[in-house]
Amino acid sequence: MLTYIVPFIILILVVVFVHEYGHYYFAKKYGVGVTDFSIGFGQEIIGWNDKYGTRWKICWIPLGGYVKFFGDRNVYSQTDQEKILKDYNEKDREKLFVLKPLYQRVLIVFGGPLANFLLAIAIFFSIYMFVGKDFTPAIINEVQKDSPAMVGGLKKNDIILEIDGNKVNSIMDVSKYITTSTGKIIDFKVERFDQEYLLKIKPNTVLSDDNLGNKINKRMVGIKLGAYNNKINHVKLGPAQALIHSVKEVYFVSISSLKYIGSMLKGTGDTSQLGGPIRIAKITGQVAEIGILPFISIMAYISISLGLINLFPIPMLDGGHLMFYAFEKVLGRPLTQKTQEGFFRIGMFLLLSLMFFTTFNDLKDLGLFN
Repeated sequence: MLTYIVPFIILILVVVFVHEYGHYYFAKKYGVGVTDFSIGFGQEIIGWNDKYGTRWKICWIPLGGYVKFFGDRNVYSQTDQEKILKDYNEKDREKLFVLKPLYQRVLIVFGGPLANFLLAIAIFFSIYMFVGKDFTPAIINEVQKDSPAMVGGLKKNDIILEIDGNKVNSIMDVSKYITTSTGKIIDFKVERFDQEYLLKIKPNTVLSDDNLGNKINKRMVGIKLGAYNNKINHVKLGPAQALIHSVKEVYFVSISSLKYIGSMLKGTGDTSQLGGPIRIAKITGQVAEIGILPFISIMAYISISLGLINLFPIPMLDGGHLMFYAFEKVLGRPLTQKTQEGFFRIGMFLLLSLMFFTTFNDLKDLGLFN
């Protein structure tokens, strides 16, 4: 159990700290007072005050964190500014979040997800520069009999160039693009005898084991791959190329995640693959046993997920704040307190429903439900 819990806590501490520091950075930049910077919820384990009066602390429940602003009542609401003006003197008003211009409030709220994306970029950048990135072309060594690949026209010795419009730079990309595809048909662009062909493959979904031994519903087309000319091409990139590929990876993961969520909303996605903290802890522990590099890589992907989820337009999340600010920009005034409270109840219901569903999936994954 400790082999799962310790890596999970380390990962959560890092990605949550980076997220909250993004809020903190822009808050301090625009002169907003910060009274608390907390990693975790509940009772404080350890904490200290800095010279600016901010209480930095770590709490018992390591499933998130928060930055509390000076005079913070309800950061969604801008409707009680007259009362606020009466309660605070001129010097203190300068530190109030709710009195800041709209663009500053937007940047302070967006700073958290932005920091998560930047962390992922920094991790990929470091890996590509100091460890390297694989650029081995993918060639099909075998097409299984009566498989979707054979039916769709893929053949032995085909070189895979693109999958669903995504350029295949490496043999490693093939499995990634097939797994993250959401359509009923996967488009393969291949090179065969110096000519390019676009083939449409309808994958099978089978219950299989992933690389860590976990049961997953996996999309399979029925091919076995090899290195082109049996040569592995692993390259350490320069700073510019490393940055470009890092940004591309973050973009790909973000878009793929949104497509997956969209497929679930349409009823075509595999909801059994949606997991919560228990599954993340399990996978984090398994990856940590392999080595530090896979652990850092999974940290990048979790950081992207945290940044992306927080941008959903659901009250209680950063995206909920941004949604209210968008209304404020369009209407020229904040939404009424009653309207905001209505949105808040809807958001609470959605988050609790999601929490229940992911926890059920996690427990099912552990074999506690058949």
